[in-house]
Amino acid sequence: MSVDLDSEQYEKCREAGEILAQVRDEAAERVEVGTGYLEISEWAEDRIRELGGEPAFPVNVSVDEEAAHGAAGPDDDREIGEDLVKLDIGVHIDGWLADTAVTVDLAGESELTEAAAEALDAALDVVEPGVETGEIGAAIEETIEGYGYNPVVNLTGHGLGHWEQHTTPNIPNRAVEQSAELEVGDVVAVEPFATDGGGKVQEGSQEEIFALEREGSVRDRSARQALDQITEEFRTLPFAARWLDVRRPKMALRRLQRQDIVHGYPVLKEDEGRMVSQKEHTIIVTEDGCEVTTRSR
Repeated sequence: MSVDLDSEQYEKCREAGEILAQVRDEAAERVEVGTGYLEISEWAEDRIRELGGEPAFPVNVSVDEEAAHGAAGPDDDREIGEDLVKLDIGVHIDGWLADTAVTVDLAGESELTEAAAEALDAALDVVEPGVETGEIGAAIEETIEGYGYNPVVNLTGHGLGHWEQHTTPNIPNRAVEQSAELEVGDVVAVEPFATDGGGKVQEGSQEEIFALEREGSVRDRSARQALDQITEEFRTLPFAARWLDVRRPKMALRRLQRQDIVHGYPVLKEDEGRMVSQKEHTIIVTEDGCEVTTRSR
C-alpha cells in the first residue's frame, strides 16, 4: 500500500515506526537467560501503549530453529535459555503500521546473526523508486550466501496496509525473475532470514497467534463475546488468545476456528531443525531512496 508523503497517514506510519524502534531496542536489552516469554511480551506490549501506540500483533518470541510466529500463551511459564532469540514486534497508530525484528544472540551464533543484519543493510541500499523487488532479494541472497549460510526462501518481506499486516508487494529473500516494482509512498517491511540449514521452513504444531478470517454469527456466548472484541478492537490484525477478555479464551477460539471465522498462525520452523536469524525494518519509499521508520533514534 502507498501513502502520500504529505499526508496525515504518512505521519502516523512514521510515528508508529518511532515508537517501535524505541520499544524494540529496550526489549532486546531485557532479553537474557531466564527471561520469561510472557514477561518480555507483556512488557513490550505495555510499553507500546505507554508511548501512545497499540500492538499491531502479539510480540513474537521465536528461538533457535523457529523462524516466526513463536509467541507466549496465557499463563506461559517458558523461559529463554542460551538461545538464538528473534523478537518480532509491530505497532499501529489508527491502523497505520510499522513492523520490525531483531535477533538477540544468547547461543554463540554471532556470524549467523550478523548475516541477517548485513543482508538487511544491503537490501535497503538498493531500494529506490522503480527498483524490482527481485533485485532486493538478490542483494539479500548474495549477502547471506557470502557468510556461508542460506536465506530462508519461503519467507518474504511484505507490504503494510491500513489495518493489514501483510499486503503486496512481497519482498523475496532471494533473486527472482518476476517481481513487482516499488513506487514512491510504498510502505514495506524488509526481513531477511538467514539459516545454517537448507533454507525452508515448515509449520509446527504450536499456535498462539490468530486473526479474523471473516465475520459470522456464532451461538456460543463466550465465542460471540470474543468475536465482538476481535472485530471492534483488532479488526483484521493478528491477536493473541491472552488478549481476549473472555473466560476460556482458547475454547472460544476453537469454536471460531471450527466455523472458519478465525484462523491461526502456526509457529514456523526450519525444515532441518537448524538455527535461524532475522532482522527487519519498515521503510517508506521516497523520491531518492527510502525512509527507515524503525531505525534506532
